[in-house]
Amino acid sequence: MTKIDDRLEGLMRSIANTTSRRSFLGRTATLLVGAAGLPLLPISRAKGGQSASPEGYNDPSSCNYWRHCAIDGYLCDCCGGSQDACPPGTEMSNVTWIGTCHNSEEDMDYVIAYNDCCGHGACGRCACTRNEGEKPLYTAPKNNDILWCFGTTDKNYNCTVARVLGVAGV
Repeated sequence: MTKIDDRLEGLMRSIANTTSRRSFLGRTATLLVGAAGLPLLPISRAKGGQSASPEGYNDPSSCNYWRHCAIDGYLCDCCGGSQDACPPGTEMSNVTWIGTCHNSEEDMDYVIAYNDCCGHGACGRCACTRNEGEKPLYTAPKNNDILWCFGTTDKNYNCTVARVLGVAGV
């Protein structure tokens, strides 16, 4: 036998002497459950990247606003709210989907959180469906076509805010 074989045999015997089958199965199960939870983490769904700024690029009430690269719904800026706050009488959902949007004026990518504001009925003004980078509905955290009013007292969708979480890749 070579030195490598001797060292590997010694290592394996040491592990076998200090580890039981039950602990090995427990650790393996923990690893598998942890790996199954990875798709539940926030995911960057969209990557903007417009070379020329279209009309409304700096207008929060425009669908072409740079933060709206992965939005699907009514813009809260047109419904009595803002990019960071829901209109009065509505409640921001605790659940969010995120996108990575490119601000070509600063030449920077930002992580944007899209939260639905719930309460009342649908606003009905400034409908915007950009969906850049959207995935099929069976991948829920990467899709914005589902109702995101989880954990709110009123499940009626009103509008969507687009909050900057930070610079992407930092």
